[in-house]
Amino acid sequence: MRKRILSLLLVLMLLLSVFSLSSCNEGRLPKKVLHVYNWGQYISDGSGDLPDVNTLFEAYFNEHLAEKYGFEIEVNYSTYPSNEDMYNKLVSGSASFDVVIPSDYMIEKMIEENLLLELDFSKITNYGNVAEEFRTGFATYDPEGKYSVPYTYGTVGIIYNADYVDEEDIGSWDLLWNEKYSGKILQFNNSRDALATALYRLGYSVNTADHAKWAEAAALLKEQKPLVQAYVMDEIFNKMISASAWIAPYYAGDYLTMYDSNDSLCFYIPEEGTNIFADAMCVPTCARLPEVAMEYINFMLSEEPALANAEYIGYSCPNTVVTENQEYKDYMSYWHEEALDILYSEGAIVDDYTDLKDIDAESKRSFYHAITNTEENGNLLDYTNALWSDIKIESSIEPWIIVADVVILGALFGAWLFFFIRKKKRESSYTE
Repeated sequence: MRKRILSLLLVLMLLLSVFSLSSCNEGRLPKKVLHVYNWGQYISDGSGDLPDVNTLFEAYFNEHLAEKYGFEIEVNYSTYPSNEDMYNKLVSGSASFDVVIPSDYMIEKMIEENLLLELDFSKITNYGNVAEEFRTGFATYDPEGKYSVPYTYGTVGIIYNADYVDEEDIGSWDLLWNEKYSGKILQFNNSRDALATALYRLGYSVNTADHAKWAEAAALLKEQKPLVQAYVMDEIFNKMISASAWIAPYYAGDYLTMYDSNDSLCFYIPEEGTNIFADAMCVPTCARLPEVAMEYINFMLSEEPALANAEYIGYSCPNTVVTENQEYKDYMSYWHEEALDILYSEGAIVDDYTDLKDIDAESKRSFYHAITNTEENGNLLDYTNALWSDIKIESSIEPWIIVADVVILGALFGAWLFFFIRKKKRESSYTE
């Protein structure tokens, strides 16, 4: 009898548990994941006094839009070190992303290869916050503004440590080839930006369709290689802040971030010229949640996340809710007295500098021929990547080091052979 009572009690407890669980889940929406792929250190992540804008978006979507779409959202945020890494990940099909933030020339290439979706601007109602000059005229990589929404822009220059670099040596791209600072120089770890530094030093256009000039730039980078401590992207922050390196080409906005931790760092635009770059939010064709991706882009254009990102990243911002905000201006000026001039002076506007482009269709054949000796169409990225691989692979080790290594290995092998033969002789003598 007791067993029956206990069994009935257990059944009742299980029924109550199931009922309570179903009551708790009643009205709950399923959760889906929005995959965002961005550069490293390129979004306000909750550090310092700034908010985590991805968390803000999750809260906003789940409160205001979840019922409309029938699910809640969780943001999966991952980073890449270069445009080329991002592009290779997408075309390999090894991963699917809903939002990506490539640079100008890469956006142009991705549009041409049908890797980006046209945006639905009925969902991007905050697009009016983007300054007029950045919507179409600036964005030559997306002339009709169908595939991208500007995120940041800026210029490339040279960062140097004034405690170690002589003032008479600054002003030109030549500083990156100055043997006086051998072992303390960094270089971009991506083909387009690294080759651009050499092209500027040679006085060539960074959008030249003459592959011989690109080859000449590659030769100049090979000449520089023995002086280079490391090829870097995000690694530049630790190296320049700690003064383990003294000179590096990099983006103006990131210079301001480094300066915040080391006020001996300085920045200049080389006299030979430089390029203006833009990064923009896009939705790739592999996106699984394209409509939510556009809601994400729209949210990033609103005031709170836009201000947080502008302060955290330190790049020039095309969003008027940022540039017209007095608190933002005061903050930037307090942080670095020349910050606004570096980011928003006439020198940082597109009229003065070149933007990076993919080459025109007529030039593609000659670039592809230069790589493969075939007459098929190619593109600039294929060619520069081939040059870059050659630069990175070619050994910069001095010949005498190679000879010494061979001698040492030979000596070690000789010693091993001597003891091996001696051991065998002993073993044979024991058997006799």
